[in-house]
Amino acid sequence: MRVFVTGATGFIGSAVVAALIEAGHEVVGLTRSANGAKSLLAAGAKAHRGDLADLKSLHRGAAASDGVIHTAFIHGVQQTSLSARLGVILGGSPAGIVARFVRLAVQTDRRAVETLGAALVGGNRPLVNAFPTMAMMSGRLATEDDSPDPNAPGGARTPSETVTLALASRGVRASVVRLPPSVHNEVRQGLVRHMIETARASHVSGLVGDGLNRWPAVHVLDAALLFRLALEKGVAGARYHAIGEEGVPLKTIAETIGRRLNVPVVQKPASHFGFIAPFVAVDNPASSALTQERLGWRPTHPGLIADIEAGLSTKADK
Repeated sequence: MRVFVTGATGFIGSAVVAALIEAGHEVVGLTRSANGAKSLLAAGAKAHRGDLADLKSLHRGAAASDGVIHTAFIHGVQQTSLSARLGVILGGSPAGIVARFVRLAVQTDRRAVETLGAALVGGNRPLVNAFPTMAMMSGRLATEDDSPDPNAPGGARTPSETVTLALASRGVRASVVRLPPSVHNEVRQGLVRHMIETARASHVSGLVGDGLNRWPAVHVLDAALLFRLALEKGVAGARYHAIGEEGVPLKTIAETIGRRLNVPVVQKPASHFGFIAPFVAVDNPASSALTQERLGWRPTHPGLIADIEAGLSTKADK
């Protein structure tokens, strides 16, 4: 199968590319840069130049494929054009910059999904879209059958899932893979990585309140396998959960960071954590029981705490 992958040079996307190639698929990866193109070629994939705002390029890439995996999202203003940055910065009061950026990122993602889907209409070709579990209702175990909560900390991204699943009625085998806030290996641990960097800078490992709120987690290689299975066997309109661990308490995460960095664990206000402040006190447990039953997926790689321990044991992290 010829597969078009967005976000193909990112942390998750590059693991997806490797999993697809290992399974015998031909991969074409979207990239914004010459360096990205070189890394794709080195991995055994082909490069397709463009970005999420370049809808013509997205349509061409999807139309020439047998299926699409969409892992890209604008996480930083540096990933946007100069005109888009100016619109965010100068489009209103300084206090509204973050909200304007989030709107831009969400709108760009929605248009990208619509464009990718339109290129696949009518052929029962698969489109697999990445979506955050942080868009689910807080405080209860989220399952694949639950709809996003627009009021959740990650709920602004709800249109991405809604648009994806609506494509099922147009002859696209569209599905969603929901990802936890910590997709990890020994080098990177999702939002936890920012907790580590904050602990280094402040010389304390912070947590909000009692730290008993939980974050689900999955190893990046397990997540990559699930994307492949959803592409190959996924059902139109389905939601799948890339969850290796249903909920790791933030207290356990903070204590592991504190022990490895030899800094005290201290209660801090959410603002201490910078851009991840909206998420650090969220209770976001999630299950993958239905996904494992429906696709035969089984997470087998190390858990989050083991990867934090291993990562903070390297010389580069001391």
